[in-house]
Amino acid sequence: MDWQGQKLSESLMQIMLVASATVAFLTGYFMSSFKNMLIIYAAGVVITLLTTVPNWPYFNRHSLQWLDPKETEIHGVRVQKPKPQSQNSSKKPPKASKK
Repeated sequence: MDWQGQKLSESLMQIMLVASATVAFLTGYFMSSFKNMLIIYAAGVVITLLTTVPNWPYFNRHSLQWLDPKETEIHGVRVQKPKPQSQNSSKKPPKASKK
């Protein structure tokens, strides 16, 4: 799942849970049935889980571009790529300690 897919999954989850809670509350209120309210809300939670938790293909629409590795393998030996060194050294020499 890519970053945009995670964002979509989170938004879908929040919208679906609020919608199922609203429908469950209104149904339970007008039917005066706490049992029906809980059943409708539980069904909404299950549908939300089945929609947002698995890694469905519509969550993988934006592929990520990875950086080059810091290490490379030369003749079977792992070698770390050298860091580029700057020409201007801005490091100050250490101060001499006074005794």
